[in-house]
Amino acid sequence: MKVLVDIGHPAHVHFFKNAIWKLESKDHEVQITARDKEIALYLLEAYGFKYHNLGKNQKGLAKKAIGMLKIDFEMYKVVKKFNPDVLIGIHSPYVAQVSKLLRKPSLIFTDTEHAKLANILTFPFATAICTPSCFKKDIGPKQIRYNGYHELAYLHPNYFTPDSSVLDELGLKEGERFIIMRFVAWDASHDVGHKGISIEMRRRFVSELEKYARVLITSESELPAEFETYRVKVAPEKIHDLLYYAALYVGEGGTMASEAVVLGTKAIHTSTTGKYCGVFDELHRYGLLDVIENSEQALERAIYYLKMYNHIDHDDFMCDNIDVTKFIFETIESIGCK
Repeated sequence: MKVLVDIGHPAHVHFFKNAIWKLESKDHEVQITARDKEIALYLLEAYGFKYHNLGKNQKGLAKKAIGMLKIDFEMYKVVKKFNPDVLIGIHSPYVAQVSKLLRKPSLIFTDTEHAKLANILTFPFATAICTPSCFKKDIGPKQIRYNGYHELAYLHPNYFTPDSSVLDELGLKEGERFIIMRFVAWDASHDVGHKGISIEMRRRFVSELEKYARVLITSESELPAEFETYRVKVAPEKIHDLLYYAALYVGEGGTMASEAVVLGTKAIHTSTTGKYCGVFDELHRYGLLDVIENSEQALERAIYYLKMYNHIDHDDFMCDNIDVTKFIFETIESIGCK
């Protein structure tokens, strides 16, 4: 079987990497296409993956529209040459549209209900759409629900073992308390009209939280000079090791909030997007994640947790969810081998 895997974001590399290795171990042929988004290409190279670069994601709706046509054409050429049995991607309109045009089956994964534009451009053309069971929208007969989350594809204990050597790189000792803060770029199509932590509140968070633990910051966009000393200075592929040992995660990044929870680290997600996602509702019901739009309230909750907790008990959460990589692999085989 020949499988085309499309990568549009660094998180997609993590999501698909174990499934790709599993496919290759079963003698399936895999072609990776990717866009030059943040550190996506760096991660592909760090894990030893060869890929076809489809170009750079554009900012602004007009440029995104033109860029979509260009990337569709580039993917069309790759698909014609590779002739895959199935195309897969995360919320990838390119996968869905090109596969429909060439009458190939496509498998789309998504956990982002409020990505309205991407939904419109992707769902009508996809063969099957896989979502967590807690996904709030009913997509119809194409939808395949599963008990799990994207983050379990790469942070499930079957695939991830934390490496404490990352602490040495930052001069931290095991057991020393530190906090990870995450700022996002707010340039995705589903980010339009939404916001997170203001620059003034970012300063407040840092000054207040560092009274309780060392503050480390990771950011999609360029950090102002005043925050530079707080930047996480480890290789990007080691961020999950660091997140495992953190006392608390606070930030605008929903993916990293979910990653923290899967790793047993208490998380506070503060942005105006959280209320739309069933994943966050579910994690909150387990008592693992707080979604708080108001930054002042988020700061108060962060201080409370730093006074009260460290790692959390999430055994029930892990028992209730599946090995997502295994699900990805089996679903690809079921669709691609028809």
